[in-house]
Amino acid sequence: MQLSIVVPVYNEKESLVQLHQEIDEVSKANDYDVEIIFVDDGSKDRSWEVVEQLAAQDSRVRGIRFRRNFGKAAALNAGFETAKGDIVLTMDADLQDDPNEIPEFLALMETGLDVVSGWKQVRHDPWHKVIPSRFFNGMVSYMTGVKLHDHNCGMKCYRREIFDEITLYGELHRFVPVLAAARGYRVGEKVIAHRARQFGVSKYGFTRFVKGFLDLFTVWFITGYGQRPQHLMGTIGLVAASLGLFVLTYLAVIWGVSRLEIESLACCGLDKPVHLHERAATLYGVALLLFGGQLLSMGFIAELLVANQNRIAKAYSIKNTI
Repeated sequence: MQLSIVVPVYNEKESLVQLHQEIDEVSKANDYDVEIIFVDDGSKDRSWEVVEQLAAQDSRVRGIRFRRNFGKAAALNAGFETAKGDIVLTMDADLQDDPNEIPEFLALMETGLDVVSGWKQVRHDPWHKVIPSRFFNGMVSYMTGVKLHDHNCGMKCYRREIFDEITLYGELHRFVPVLAAARGYRVGEKVIAHRARQFGVSKYGFTRFVKGFLDLFTVWFITGYGQRPQHLMGTIGLVAASLGLFVLTYLAVIWGVSRLEIESLACCGLDKPVHLHERAATLYGVALLLFGGQLLSMGFIAELLVANQNRIAKAYSIKNTI
């Protein structure tokens, strides 16, 4: 099969028939061998009934229904596992993504790209969503090195084999291009038309950005230090432990010197015994030493987990053999 289109659905009953019609028109016009996978992520309206009707009318339509709402990443992951196409394209069910963009996505894939991410250059969203989104996208590009203008865009195109190596969980769906690039896949982007919402309301609020930033640090750690966690935790641990050891060594020296009966030490403020329990530096030194030791220990444990994981999942990605 040439193309699998995966569409996560959550309370989108009004838009599904029109979306299916538009995809059908594009597919017939370009003679695509296509399947359309609707993944109902625990909708509370009649979305699943609409999917059933579409599947009864069109043999290319497949449906997956969750028992409850598990999130967009889970819905996409279920669609990827079901998809049979060589190319997998994802798009939202709210009609803001235009199916007429599909031919251009596939044309870019033919140039050798493995992932093509949509870029909503002109957005029909309120300012309080656009401004934080642009800041977030800039931060993701800076921290990961994958320079995309719109990491959050739901319309993306992938080669199917990517998902043999990447498993989505939590809310990592927006970081698939980053995870793919870390495996050596070629990533590009395409400007797409962003249409105004016709039905329903947005499913994302302010918490989306909070979760996004937390996931960003997770992805940054996985892609940068996933195979060598001790390099990060061990470095921070050594710095902290060394600083704590220096502070405690200094305190031990002045504690011993202050107990020597040498009159010349009065000019240094050591004319009377030093009581370490009265100095805040003692607590800081001990805390730094313990913190550094804990990070080093966590690094060793993480290295053991990575070593065992690599026995199951390969730590590399092969493109060709000859």
